[in-house]
Amino acid sequence: MGKQEDFVLRALEERDVRFVRLWFTDVLGFLKSVAIAPAELESAFGEGIGFDGSAIEGFARVQEADMLAKPDPSTFQILPWRGDSPATARMFCDIAMPDGSPSYADPRHVLKRTLAKAADKGFSFYTHPEIEFYLFKDTPQRGVEPVPVDQSGYFDHTAQSSGADFRREAITMLETMGISVEFSHHEAGPGQQEIDLRYADALTTADNIMTFRTVIREVALGQGVWASFMPKPFTQHPGSGMHTHLSLFEGDRNAFFEAGSQYQLSTTGRQFIAGLLTHAAEITAVTNQWVNSYKRLIGGGEAPTYISWGHNNRSAMIRVPMYKPGKGQSTRIELRSLDAACNPYLAFAVTLAAGMKGIEEGYELPREAEDDVWSLTERERRSLGIQSLPRTLFEAINIAESSELVAETLGEHVFDFFLRNKRAEWDDYRGQVSVFERDQMLPVI
Repeated sequence: MGKQEDFVLRALEERDVRFVRLWFTDVLGFLKSVAIAPAELESAFGEGIGFDGSAIEGFARVQEADMLAKPDPSTFQILPWRGDSPATARMFCDIAMPDGSPSYADPRHVLKRTLAKAADKGFSFYTHPEIEFYLFKDTPQRGVEPVPVDQSGYFDHTAQSSGADFRREAITMLETMGISVEFSHHEAGPGQQEIDLRYADALTTADNIMTFRTVIREVALGQGVWASFMPKPFTQHPGSGMHTHLSLFEGDRNAFFEAGSQYQLSTTGRQFIAGLLTHAAEITAVTNQWVNSYKRLIGGGEAPTYISWGHNNRSAMIRVPMYKPGKGQSTRIELRSLDAACNPYLAFAVTLAAGMKGIEEGYELPREAEDDVWSLTERERRSLGIQSLPRTLFEAINIAESSELVAETLGEHVFDFFLRNKRAEWDDYRGQVSVFERDQMLPVI
């Protein structure tokens, strides 16, 4: 065993840990957990813990069900909401086949494989997500519109604010688990919150997002409210996105920075943006994977509808933030289409793959959008070559199905299962009769 495994085994004794939860994520991005006793952990590090992969969404067929969960000791953390004595800890797992080879169905491996390809080209990938979500007064009930915990708006400071108390407790818990928070504030919608995580490598960030969603739900339940990352819970209020800042590094040097170039953005950075724009429609089924995601993307506000980029232009899908003198290492781009309900491992994998394709093929960056893209007419957008993102999950699936980039990045198994599952979701959705249809048609037809 290595030093990290030894550290974990010592920590179990020192912190009186009685339960260790092994976490992993299914293909749809739902967190899975199995608890083991500390005495079993040494063998788990060496051999893994066996489980039935056919019972997990997208993992395996019945005839090839045996799989192993192998804990990653670098992700060891105490779960603060479970109490101190005895304590409960967690580690993320890599999923392996019985022969020890990585599972083709493990989303974490999909991202690790994509990061390894970028590393072969000399690049490491860093991400910084701004995660939005709503807080509701009660547990959701079928057929009843949820009630937000407040009626505050963007950046509002309100005395005795339940949102502020919630954010303080959630941030304290996140930082106890080693997840650094950069900003937090009330967002534009009633009951809507935003918490921004600090920059980290993409694998750490994806693990942190999975932990973040769990912490937010635990804190909400502890305060008698309900948290949701649903992309668009209200027709009349803004959706919840996950604007994500991206950068590539070559060693210690930010590969997106070039002093003296336009916006101080290097050729590498421009080609990365071009890759994202070229393949934006193909990857949208992964970055915005739910039927409801497209209610956010057609709603305007802070959500992009059109495939465009701009300097400090918040109507564009990709924004190049204002350069701060002497801050070349923080040069980055902001991808604004992601929502907070995606599978972060798969979303970061296809995002990186699209950007890297732009670098490898030397894509030319199109003209930037200098105007408010939403205010342009359809003819003006066409003349500028600005196309729209997919308008529905159905459209996104059809585009993704013919994408070599998405198929290669996800791998055959994940690609096939993910799109099959999304098509089934769309078929279920399109058969539903909505409140809108009843309200519009019953009185007059």
